[in-house]
Amino acid sequence: MSHVEQYLSSDDIHPIDIVEHIAEHHEWDFDRVADDQIAMAVEGQWRTYSITLAWSGYDETLRLICTFEMDPPKPRLAALHDALNRTNDMCWAGAFTFWEAQSLMVYRYGLVLAGGQVAGPEQIDTMIASAVMAAERFYPAFQLVAWGDEAPADAMRVAIDEAYGRA
Repeated sequence: MSHVEQYLSSDDIHPIDIVEHIAEHHEWDFDRVADDQIAMAVEGQWRTYSITLAWSGYDETLRLICTFEMDPPKPRLAALHDALNRTNDMCWAGAFTFWEAQSLMVYRYGLVLAGGQVAGPEQIDTMIASAVMAAERFYPAFQLVAWGDEAPADAMRVAIDEAYGRA
């Protein structure tokens, strides 16, 4: 039994309660915004990412949004959107978008738990880790496109796939 699971023995525990336990376990700064929503700050190699998870009972979906600031020059927006399309072709579990009004790069993922399914702690922890890994992987490419005047195809070369196995 994992460290997080020992606190979570009930099948009817709220998904955001699980997220709160995970945040405490990792010692992340977090704020329980509402009964159905939590916001956290997770430190990555490139920057600190703002992560929000929200539970929607209406459609039985646990939504994750991972954001970081990005304020590209207006002339680079078309290239950034090209880079986003290329990035999303390489992402299987979520997708990136750019919220221009807020100057935020956003990674979104929704975990559908229809029919009364329950997400386990490992599943939610992996969901958060995957969002941070995706942001870390593509952050340098986004920066090269926005600020380095790099062509999107060339900038994507820095987005190296995750290594598997051990050296």
